[in-house]
Amino acid sequence: MGRSIAIGDIHGGLKALIQLLEKIEVTPEDELIFLGDYVDGWSDSANVVSYLIDLAKQNTCIFLRGNHDDLTHRWLATGELNEKWLEHGGQSSIDAYRNFSSEEIESHIEFYNQMLNYYVDKKNRLFVHAGFTSQHGPEQEYHETGFYWDRTLWEMALSLDKNIEPGDTNYPKRLQIFDEIFIGHTPVTRINAEAPVKRANIWNVDTGAAFMGKLSALEVNTKEIWQSEPVFKLYPEEEGRN
Repeated sequence: MGRSIAIGDIHGGLKALIQLLEKIEVTPEDELIFLGDYVDGWSDSANVVSYLIDLAKQNTCIFLRGNHDDLTHRWLATGELNEKWLEHGGQSSIDAYRNFSSEEIESHIEFYNQMLNYYVDKKNRLFVHAGFTSQHGPEQEYHETGFYWDRTLWEMALSLDKNIEPGDTNYPKRLQIFDEIFIGHTPVTRINAEAPVKRANIWNVDTGAAFMGKLSALEVNTKEIWQSEPVFKLYPEEEGRN
């Protein structure tokens, strides 16, 4: 029986991803659930996508859509340039694709097309890059952008009064739909954490790999954690998103 492993935001840090998978000692039986944001940060953004395409040939992989993936996808597919995207790592992805052939880019566009907005496993656990806003669950969401842009789910979990128990009328309905929720998107380094953090029933696996943090993975059953070196140390000549 293989493991189910959630992997946080990579942001172009292929060296960190390879290091992390070596520490995990991944086997073909393991299911790998990537929580999005594969690009925009370090210089290997395009190479990360190529690596993931190959990885999916030997492992069961779930690829969730991150906000940075959506922005890069839009640029690749239509040429759309978002100024905020360029300010927050987009230029690194543009640079990373300069030497890719049209055939390679087409295969990447197909990879982006096939990403999932969210994934619910057989144990009623939700995996999503950012969050959702509907009190009735993600399938009732009106705007899919929330799946990869929302921050209110995590902010709610951080601010939740620990004295309020599930089932209480004041307990957030969004937190009672799933047994557990696994997200990325908002680095836990913002609350001075270095490893994945649990608040309420939400695990945040984004440990700031795009900035000064590490790339992290979490075995969703046992809660075993693995981490790379701080990614900036693997790219000493680059700034990432710092």
